[in-house]
Amino acid sequence: MWGVIPAAGNGTRIQPLAFSKELLPVGGRSEERIERPKAVSEYLVERMVCGGADKICFVISPGKSDIMEYYGGSRVPGADIAFIVQPRAIGLCDAIFRACPVVPKDEPVVIGLPDTIWFPEDALCALPDDRLSFLLFPVDQPRFFDAVMTDEAGRVLEIQVKSEAARSNWIWGAFKMPGHIFHELHHFWRARPEPDEYVGTLVNAWLAQGGEAMGVRAGLSYVDVGTLDGYRSAMQLLRPAAQEQDMSARIPM
Repeated sequence: MWGVIPAAGNGTRIQPLAFSKELLPVGGRSEERIERPKAVSEYLVERMVCGGADKICFVISPGKSDIMEYYGGSRVPGADIAFIVQPRAIGLCDAIFRACPVVPKDEPVVIGLPDTIWFPEDALCALPDDRLSFLLFPVDQPRFFDAVMTDEAGRVLEIQVKSEAARSNWIWGAFKMPGHIFHELHHFWRARPEPDEYVGTLVNAWLAQGGEAMGVRAGLSYVDVGTLDGYRSAMQLLRPAAQEQDMSARIPM
């Protein structure tokens, strides 16, 4: 399975930084008993691998060579890494579909955002391989995200893109689909009079033409680290996990 990570954005909400926002240190990790900073995008990579991805494709802009340097070695156990360049940052849909040349039609693909942290870590395992499905998380302020309306069976009715009048507090944090649907969506997107910038508007049009998608409420907590407030929230979210890990390290086996 492929994991596609759109990482070509400029990160204007949290700049200025001296590096790509996807490498912002959030929390830490242990390497040979030495505690080191952990890049925010590592959380998504780990969750993709946990969900079954054995190949990861970063879609980056021409100026983000630091992401290649960071992940170009052996930093991702269990997965091969590929990089594709998006010449200009012109929207999430364009970034995602840049990965079409490497994603075969007979393999599932999962897509997530590299400046987010969410739990549980294995939530992607709840998404089916045979249809377009969205991993949903409850939030207090859905107007800042893409709220997903579903029926009682979990079928997606509408995605409300950063709407002040959002009628659901469940937002999508990642999504998955078979490779052939990924390519069908790409062709559908290219045939649109004006190619969509946002996934939500594209999927709404797809649903209106008879397409199907489902929402899976398997997420528990979700933080967008793309702002300073989000960064603070992420540190608070990670603190209990870090404390639990520290306590387990102290318990003799």
